[in-house]
Amino acid sequence: MPLKLYHSAPPTEGVDGHIPLEKERDTFAWLDRLESPYDWTAHEPLMTMEACELVEEVFGFPICKNLFLCNQQKTVYYLLLMPADKPFRTKYLSHELGIARLSFGGEEALSELLNLTPGSVSAMGLIFDKEQKVRLLLDEALLNCEWFGCHPCINTATLRMKTDVFVNRFLPSTGHYPTYVRLLPDDAE
Repeated sequence: MPLKLYHSAPPTEGVDGHIPLEKERDTFAWLDRLESPYDWTAHEPLMTMEACELVEEVFGFPICKNLFLCNQQKTVYYLLLMPADKPFRTKYLSHELGIARLSFGGEEALSELLNLTPGSVSAMGLIFDKEQKVRLLLDEALLNCEWFGCHPCINTATLRMKTDVFVNRFLPSTGHYPTYVRLLPDDAE
């Protein structure tokens, strides 16, 4: 069945068999309060960037990669947003941030800080980080994209909005301001 685009929040009873979770409803309510235009689509769970290709065909642009990271001591957490086609190399990002080593944040911290689960890591989870304990890292290359796409806190739906709206309206509403990083493309080693 082809994916359908919707232009307003899903009703509580859902659409096309997609019943939104509370955190998903919270995400859409947040965007609606900001009067931030968006589109979204429902789909089977997407666990990898390769699985996102179906959504990318509907949206007409690649969805960005969202990684939940932490320092070695697990005292500082990061949410990295980067182009899907760039490889993630811990060494380069750690060097750019001036820290010894980054690793993936744990499932417990992901749930506690951003109300997210593995496979559903999303910038929309920042609405649940009221104390700004997660530091947002944004690859500068994303600023060249007209659109920004991510899950609304669950990987059975994906939403899109203009990148300008995401950076200048959504992020400030959460109290998170990005640290811009420049990740190397695959051939720039």
